[in-house]
Amino acid sequence: MAIEVVREYLKQWGADKRIIEFPTSSATVELAAQAAGCEPARIAKTLSFLVDGRAILIVMAGDVKVDNAKYKALFHTKAKMLSADQVTEMIGHAVGGVCPFGVKEGVEVYLDESLKRFKTVFPAAGSSNSAIELTMEELEKFSGSTRWVDVSKSVN
Repeated sequence: MAIEVVREYLKQWGADKRIIEFPTSSATVELAAQAAGCEPARIAKTLSFLVDGRAILIVMAGDVKVDNAKYKALFHTKAKMLSADQVTEMIGHAVGGVCPFGVKEGVEVYLDESLKRFKTVFPAAGSSNSAIELTMEELEKFSGSTRWVDVSKSVN
């Protein structure tokens, strides 16, 4: 179970006990915000893409979406999301619980600038009913992120 992989992974920072398991689903931004008791924007959604045959993850605020022009300028390819089967196979987590922790070897993680306006955010923790509240510094460290990027735009 991916949440156990995440729990084991977060032990190196003593953060494994901070995982919150909800009695309800947190598989979407809206459900996660309800479960965590926060605004949807503070849900750090993790999106998975295929770039040059390899999987990458981009973590962004729950109230933004991918800006295709910015994405293409940065990655030199169109934004192509992984299928549910590819996500499980290439990332190691199932859709609904995808997070930047305890992922398969070689998966690069990027953090989107949209997150920086918050003191803390709630990324998933490997299952469709879990999250962990982290500061930006913790998210950066725990995710092993490659770098901060700006590939999002406001939904409104």
